[in-house]
Amino acid sequence: MNRLSVPESWVRGCTFLGVRHAILGGAMSWLSEHTLVAAISNAGGFGVLAGGSMPVDLLRQEIRATRERTAAPFGVNLITMHPALPDLVRMVAEEKVGHCILAGGLPEQETISTLKELGVKVVVFAPSLALAQRLIRRGADALIIEGNEAGGHVGPVSTGVLTQEILHQIDTVPVFVAGGIANGRMVASLVGMGAAGCQLGTRFVCASECIAHENFKQAFIRAQARDAVVTAQFDPILPVIPVRALVNKGTNLFNQKQLQLIEEVRSGQKDRKDAQMELELFWVGALRRAAIEGDVEFGSVMAGQSVGLVKSIQPVQEIIDELVSNL
Repeated sequence: MNRLSVPESWVRGCTFLGVRHAILGGAMSWLSEHTLVAAISNAGGFGVLAGGSMPVDLLRQEIRATRERTAAPFGVNLITMHPALPDLVRMVAEEKVGHCILAGGLPEQETISTLKELGVKVVVFAPSLALAQRLIRRGADALIIEGNEAGGHVGPVSTGVLTQEILHQIDTVPVFVAGGIANGRMVASLVGMGAAGCQLGTRFVCASECIAHENFKQAFIRAQARDAVVTAQFDPILPVIPVRALVNKGTNLFNQKQLQLIEEVRSGQKDRKDAQMELELFWVGALRRAAIEGDVEFGSVMAGQSVGLVKSIQPVQEIIDELVSNL
């Protein structure tokens, strides 16, 4: 790739991340662990560890295991609702991780300020222009705009609309785009519009270095885009962040669980927060059942709509090379 011929926004994204290719690996619970993250970084991209619900010591082990496998930059994704978030923030800085991606809600000013004071670059998700501007004022060093086409927990707006709403309005920080991206033509198109780079999750599930169960990978290869469907919220008494996954018998189990918890909240047996946490833990367990144990019938096969474009298992290097081939 001739750096002189690619858009300035791509060069800006590569410089910000410290990598050859501004391709971020989406942080996928259970799957974005040290093996896959190191492989993405070694291939010239930017691997991101999924902190998820990990305790401090376990995430520290994952950071160190990643560093044993790559000398290239990588990041850590932290969930803002994690009860040990302040301890995780300090640990990430102690381990000298250069970039932290904050997800799962609007990060507090204190969290952003602490990371920056400790020398960590802060990347945040921006679901609207107003929130993007507010997060920049709070000190965010870069943004990710992720459309509804993505897998796992998603927002309500498509990648195409978010890109039009936000991308051309923000020039003070790099803006990366995610959701429904699977090939080099799409990457080149978004970079041509001003994106600093792209984040992908679904495409990397079928990387040969990904630890996902073979059943999980084959479910991706068989699936069409329309098979990746967003869950419904049945009652506002129990707010549910939509999750996009392949429809299966596990989808029905989730619906039954949601209805059960709604009744328990209505009757006073559980408060809303406890019910929301129980539902979230249900997803965590169901995802492990599918992704790690291979139960793609009753587990949660979280996938973005780009799953319809995933046709084979490939090495990470081959995937990265394809993604940047049109730049």
